[in-house]
Amino acid sequence: MIRKIMLSLAACCAAAGLFAQQFVSWDEAYRQADSLIARLSLDEKIYFARGYSSFFFYGVPEKGIPYLYLSDATQGVHLRNNLPDSTMVRQLERSTAFPCPIMLASSFDPELAFRYAEAVGEECRAGGIEVLLGPGLNIARNSQCGRNFEYFGEDPLLTSVMAAAYVRGMQSTGTAACLKHFIGNETEFYRRRSNSLIDERALHEIYMPPFRAGIEAGVAYVMTSYNQLNGEWAGQNSRVIGELLRGELGFRGCVMSDWSSVYDTEKVVKSGQNVEMPGRREFVEEVRELLRQGCISEKDLERMIRPNVATAVAFGLYDRVKYRPDLLGRFPAHAETACEVAAKGTVLLRNNGILPLAVGRRILLTGRFIREIPRTGGSTSSSAEVLGYDNVSLADAVRAEFGDAVQVVERPTREQLAAADVVLLSAGTIDVESFERPFALPKEEEAFIRMCVETNPNTIVLVNSGSGIRMSGWNDRAAAVIYGWYPGQNGMTALAGILSGRINPSGKLPITIEREFADSPAKGTMPAGAEFYNKAPRAYNEKLIRIYDIDYAESVLVGYRWYETKGIEPLYPFGFGLSYTTFSLSKPHAAKQFPVKGPLTVRVALTNTGSRSGAEVVQLYVSQRNPTVVRPKKELKAFRRVELAPGKSREVEFELDRSALAYWDDRTHGWRVDPGEYVLSLGTSSADIAVELPVSVE
Repeated sequence: MIRKIMLSLAACCAAAGLFAQQFVSWDEAYRQADSLIARLSLDEKIYFARGYSSFFFYGVPEKGIPYLYLSDATQGVHLRNNLPDSTMVRQLERSTAFPCPIMLASSFDPELAFRYAEAVGEECRAGGIEVLLGPGLNIARNSQCGRNFEYFGEDPLLTSVMAAAYVRGMQSTGTAACLKHFIGNETEFYRRRSNSLIDERALHEIYMPPFRAGIEAGVAYVMTSYNQLNGEWAGQNSRVIGELLRGELGFRGCVMSDWSSVYDTEKVVKSGQNVEMPGRREFVEEVRELLRQGCISEKDLERMIRPNVATAVAFGLYDRVKYRPDLLGRFPAHAETACEVAAKGTVLLRNNGILPLAVGRRILLTGRFIREIPRTGGSTSSSAEVLGYDNVSLADAVRAEFGDAVQVVERPTREQLAAADVVLLSAGTIDVESFERPFALPKEEEAFIRMCVETNPNTIVLVNSGSGIRMSGWNDRAAAVIYGWYPGQNGMTALAGILSGRINPSGKLPITIEREFADSPAKGTMPAGAEFYNKAPRAYNEKLIRIYDIDYAESVLVGYRWYETKGIEPLYPFGFGLSYTTFSLSKPHAAKQFPVKGPLTVRVALTNTGSRSGAEVVQLYVSQRNPTVVRPKKELKAFRRVELAPGKSREVEFELDRSALAYWDDRTHGWRVDPGEYVLSLGTSSADIAVELPVSVE
């Protein structure tokens, strides 16, 4: 299903003249790489195996190998002002702050993901950036993870489809994309010290599919992760790089380490790693000593750096125009795309009828993000931080939408709250790389929200966060709850449009929001409510590994799979999101027997039964009756975002191949489809299933 969605998208892009990724075949690229490497001295080969000036691949320009600039991150260009050698690149004066990737995922719109990445890629080309260090593909299995905002949610299919679209959009501009972090980096809790214990089934069913999708979309680079996987650091792990990434997934591009994530130089050289980033100070001398001792050979070094050179050749990075100032004129269009993502990715979770707001109501605006743009931590503390330009605050956006009806009060009294027709209350978190954050908001913020909803029943809570937070203490008393994630530089304009009804909300949750953290399968992996900063270990040893094991005990039961299979009711389920109109699903049809060859066609009619135009996401889940192994109650296998005028209907068609029914058999170490009865469930969230269709498999 993923491949069919992406082939359709690729065809559209090619027809528009925008689809250009790899310029040279892999075999030819490696042949040319061998020729270039043959010109290098031994010292040049050693230096090529590590980064240069923190964010560059090493180069020898006089031998036809220029330096290449790498920049963070998925949601736009991080303007880096701390490069050791500031003369290496002319930095952009500004870059567009797009909504965070989890907000993009909330749109369930792969075509929009293509345009989002295309816009970021154009800004990379304008600024002389050859490689954009994204997209991030780790699974949101723990709501406390400080980097969930960088990823595409908890579901491997949704993440796969959005990631593949992102890669194609980015690389259509000539900017190379980099999938990260391979693999098992689903927590920021001591990520430089943790050992992720993931069983074979979970690895193949949950954590690897997004990387497979990105590789099949033609991605140029992959970054390994900080953590260990089952006892060895991913960046120096021959099983991770050689067997999983290159063997099973067939990746032929360049593999780079995450920054300061490897420790054993001999293992780094021999593991299949291609470049250590940014490169330890002792790396060069340690390589020379290993050569003197005969522990590694010059051929080992050549094998290590060969994919780095070949990838740059394959994607034309060595001989392209460095800067494209003509693309600076695209910034207004990029800002429009950013606002569209915010409009489609904002999720309306609760509405007692107060929204959209009637004209003339007196609005009191208060809370955390009145004037501050909600985003990740400071510019030096998070690689994903993008400052943006012409930033629109919540106060400015709401005033522009509602005029003099808005009163902004930072610390309102109960009397002021009670006197308002409507209270708009801003709340949320500032998430950041290298930290886990508490699931619950700070006590004083939680108390303030409770006071507002108790004092004024017309309180609308606007949540900005990179992941789920505890809302069970006040959710049922709020008149409405809107999840706005980190909306980028102008996303508050979209939010104001949703409040007024100028925009009909259509976002869907790409995660499950639990009632309490104790309900989460991740509850046992770290101290709840604690914050930890990650410092690299001076050395790794058995004691360290035992202390910081992160056991993914839920195996394949991640996210909604966990809650449904365990019978735990979440506060808001995966795929959920309200609209100002209503929809119905009817007339489902599929063959009762799954074809032996070819796909199964599934059809269902979607009707807009309300009075407004709007968009709905039709979701198709698959489950097996009486499985012989533990399987989720249901799994998302297809989805389609559909926009409809009031009263209009459209037939939505899906094609499922047998892989949609498969699970990973850890006895035969391959995919398996058992005969028997299966159920196709069609609905508008994982918990809102409208119709079910039985299908048998021989």
